[in-house]
Amino acid sequence: MRKHSSNIEILNKKAGFEFILLETFTAGIALCGTEIKSIRAGKASIVESYCYFIDRQLYVRGMHIAEYWWGNLNNHEPKRERKLLLNAKEINKLLRRTKERGFTIVPTKLFISENGYAKLEIALARGKKVYDKRESIKEKDMRRTMK
Repeated sequence: MRKHSSNIEILNKKAGFEFILLETFTAGIALCGTEIKSIRAGKASIVESYCYFIDRQLYVRGMHIAEYWWGNLNNHEPKRERKLLLNAKEINKLLRRTKERGFTIVPTKLFISENGYAKLEIALARGKKVYDKRESIKEKDMRRTMK
């Protein structure tokens, strides 16, 4: 395997504000050729995306990967659903926790691993209440004034 030195890191800052992130997992993504080329070019967004289960398999919906500039007729659809690759133990754990009320799975970071594969960091999360969001804003303002 060829080692890549990539600094592609696409973050979902909105997830940290909207949710309390409890536990994180790193998942592989089933992609086609033009999608990985667009990710390496930094043309992706995970801001409005979320994860869900279909038949004990985890998928991500709403992740936008722009069409590859040099792609031809074989180019991909930008907002298609993509399968996430996790081992069985992690899938079972996430499946059990998401059946509980108030839990969801949100993508937090999209990056290229050392081996050159696209990975998605997902987090088991619980939604914040309005007063929690206000406290987050206060803490952020206090840190800014301290600097």
